Amino acid sequence: MSPYFLPYVIDSTGNISSMEGAFGLVGHGGTLTYVGLVKGDITFNDPDFHAREMTVQGSRNATREDFEQVIRAITDGYIEVDSYISHRCSFEDMTGQFERWLNPESKVIKALVELD
Repeated sequence: MSPYFLPYVIDSTGNISSMEGAFGLVGHGGTLTYVGLVKGDITFNDPDFHAREMTVQGSRNATREDFEQVIRAITDGYIEVDSYISHRCSFEDMTGQFERWLNPESKVIKALVELD
């Protein structure tokens, strides 16, 4: 369990390890939201879940307005995204990079395909 407990945790990775690890970050009475989908089972410790009285929820629907609000927040500087982008390539090079990005050793956090 992490020494850091947060009131809200959102995991959008779709990665089993990350999603199970996110569970341990949620503080007492907090909420864990899974946005990313995974083909498999996510497990957690039930006594820990109950002791912390946390909420676990799934979300996969967003409206156009939701995306516009996020874009405005990024554009206005309320959300800093550069630190999340670990890999970049041009659109022309994307097909050559994609298989490598899927390899865990590449340590991709978020890959950005730049359109010229």
